[in-house]
Amino acid sequence: MPSAGPLTDAEAGMKNKVSGLFLATLLLPALPAAAVEKNGFELDDAAVAPDKIMQGGPPRDGIPALSSPEMLAADEADYLRDTDQVLGISINGEARAYPTRILVWHEIANDTIGGQPVAVTFCPLCGTGVVFSRKLDGRVLEFGVSGLLYNSDMLLYDRETESLFSQIPGKAISGTFKGKSLDKIPVHHTQWRAWRKEHPDSKVMSRKTGYQRDYDRYPYRGYEQSMQLMTVVEHRDRRYHPKDLVIGLSRGNEARVWPFHELQQTEGRFRDEFDDKTVTVEYNDNTQSARILDAEGNLLPATTGFWFAWMTFYPHSSVFQANPDD
Repeated sequence: MPSAGPLTDAEAGMKNKVSGLFLATLLLPALPAAAVEKNGFELDDAAVAPDKIMQGGPPRDGIPALSSPEMLAADEADYLRDTDQVLGISINGEARAYPTRILVWHEIANDTIGGQPVAVTFCPLCGTGVVFSRKLDGRVLEFGVSGLLYNSDMLLYDRETESLFSQIPGKAISGTFKGKSLDKIPVHHTQWRAWRKEHPDSKVMSRKTGYQRDYDRYPYRGYEQSMQLMTVVEHRDRRYHPKDLVIGLSRGNEARVWPFHELQQTEGRFRDEFDDKTVTVEYNDNTQSARILDAEGNLLPATTGFWFAWMTFYPHSSVFQANPDD
């Protein structure tokens, strides 16, 4: 191969300049990586990989959470149908119902029931209505909608520290409260007629929320029948349709789930075991609802929602089967 020949003075000067720049670059201190941020939340310290935290579409507070919503007497709630789904809560003798047809547009209602500050949350993508105490570490928190999702489940945030909480487990994944969990409040996810019959003195959330929303329209129509999910999830279990309803309990490392498909094959009320304790499972096929009681008859903080949502957070759950030998 012929020689390229000696370098000209100009070429030699350029080579020395490039070599000097390269050496100087090696000696420069390393620059810090750019902060990972989504919807204004810093995710560098997140307990999960930031690329698993997805933007749901709306910006922070693009879905407006409610604070101290107006309540009506049961007889005044003429906008509700008997079959409308509600999240029913009773604390210290005070009962309140939160229709999911309103919550689907707001996802969070900050309220106080029986003197207890609570956050009533509903994730339309997971079908999960979960209620939390707003007290944590001696502080009373106010929650907003982050517009972010983890495992297709909503991430709520507290306005005081901007910590992000994953709704289904109720655990903070970033911020000041990272690693800490909110206390869950028992809730009955049922139909309005059933809740009203059991709690005739119950108040119910008014649709006078201060926002212009069509509470007679469901914005996720067709989603509950579809096999498709809105985002990727970490674990998929294909034993049931992903949107089949289930009710689940978790405590420490223990988790158990009762699919409604299996509960339909029972007499509607039976005893079962969870975390080495006897519980009573009640299922009503007419209202498509279930609840779980402890040995003293107290409502436990179980979660009703879609099969895929429960199993992606608790993939090692024991699964109730009505006919395990089939």
